[in-house]
Amino acid sequence: MSKPVIAQPDARPDLVRPGVGVVKISTWDVGTPERQRAAVEAIGRAWLSRDWPDVGLLSYTVHIGEDGHTLLHYSQWADEQAYQQFFARYRDEKNAEIDAAVPGIERVGIHSYELYRGAGTGDPRVPGSIAIVEVEFEGPDPLRQRDWVDTVFDAIASDPPPAGGAGPDGGREPREAGISGSFHLGTDGIRVLNYAEWETAEAHRAALAAPGAGIGSKTKEWDRVREYPGVRARRVNRYTPGLSLRPGG
Repeated sequence: MSKPVIAQPDARPDLVRPGVGVVKISTWDVGTPERQRAAVEAIGRAWLSRDWPDVGLLSYTVHIGEDGHTLLHYSQWADEQAYQQFFARYRDEKNAEIDAAVPGIERVGIHSYELYRGAGTGDPRVPGSIAIVEVEFEGPDPLRQRDWVDTVFDAIASDPPPAGGAGPDGGREPREAGISGSFHLGTDGIRVLNYAEWETAEAHRAALAAPGAGIGSKTKEWDRVREYPGVRARRVNRYTPGLSLRPGG
C-alpha cells in the first residue's frame, strides 16, 4: 500500500524513533549558499512528488551547513538491507532529478551508525541549530567507542550547576541553550558522532568559547575526555534545520 510523504514540523527528525536499526549520515558539497537553498528545494520536490519508498526507510532529513556550501543528510533505516533496497530501486531516479536542478553536486561520503546514548531527546524546545560533533579513533574498537561516550556523560554530570550568569540567551549560561545530544557509534568501530540540538548557533559558539560556563568545565572528568587516548581527529560543524520527511498514513 502506497504512503504519502509528510514533512516533519521544524525539520526535526524523531531521534528516538522505535525500530531504527541503522542511521546513514552523509554530506553533499553544493558550492554556494544559493545552491544550498536550491538543492534543498529540489530534494523536497523529488520526494514530495512521489509516494514514500516501500522499503524500511523510517525518516530522511537534510540540514544546511553554516559553512555556506554543504548539506548534511541524516536518514533512519530498519536495517542495512532496507538501505540497500532503496539504493537499488529508488536512489538513482531521485538523484537524477535533483542533479538536473542543481548540476555538479559532490557527494562527499556516507557512513553507517547505531544510536547508543542520548540526553534531552524529549525536550520540546525547537532547535535553531544542529551541531555535529565527530570523533575518529586510530583503529576499530567498539568497546572504546562506548567508553568514550560514557566518559563524556560522566564529564557532563561533573559540570557545576548553572549559577545564573550572563549568557546569550536571556541571562542564562550558554550550556542551558543546549537541547539534546544523541551519540551514535559508527558501525566501522572507528567513528562516534553526536547529533546535538541547540536553541541557536550563537549559544553553541558561546558554549564552546566558555569552558566553565558551557562545554568542557575544568574538572578531572572533562580532562579525561580531552586527553582520551587513541583519538586521531575531532570535528565540529553547525547546520540549520532544513527539511525532514517521514511516511504518512
